[in-house]
Amino acid sequence: MMVERSISMNGCMTPAMPAGVAETARAGRPGWSGLPGIAARIGAALLIAALACAAPAQAKPMDSVAVQGPARAIDGDTIEVEGTRIRLHGIDAPETRQSCTTADGATWACGRQATAMLAAALAQADVTCAARGRDRYQRMVAVCWVGAVEVGNAMVAQGMALADLRFGRAYGPVEENARAAALGLWAGSFEMPWEWRRARRRG
Repeated sequence: MMVERSISMNGCMTPAMPAGVAETARAGRPGWSGLPGIAARIGAALLIAALACAAPAQAKPMDSVAVQGPARAIDGDTIEVEGTRIRLHGIDAPETRQSCTTADGATWACGRQATAMLAAALAQADVTCAARGRDRYQRMVAVCWVGAVEVGNAMVAQGMALADLRFGRAYGPVEENARAAALGLWAGSFEMPWEWRRARRRG
């Protein structure tokens, strides 16, 4: 049985992104989107910090593992494990081609950064995923862990993904903490990923 609990980020410090890397991101240069690269290494450091700070929002079940093994990031909320595409349950990250705006008005490749940060987390160890169902594209929807840390929770805690409240409120308090601390997307302005997708479908 899944056990859900909210977390607090109080007292947990996350390192700031160095100015040079921030400029790379704003300029949309290739170093930000590719692994390896300085931006990816900084992304790894940031998300590892989030992994250390964020207690798992959903405890790992011992009897419902659907997929286990090495994984790669497809985008900020989708992974692939040995040929199986998995949509991370309960979160929504910026699309790969989506851009966001910093507090001082500069544009940065937030979608590519989200993908790079998720990739950095997945590179730490194999993932373990417990299925929650299928989405409309017939992808598996699952909660996934790297070691003992729940990956979707860490992405929301770092401000690089949003809680998708249509599928539960487990990540709601985590998002509120990230927003209050102006982490990731919350440091500037951005279009909600679902609104960004809807606008482009209309176009």
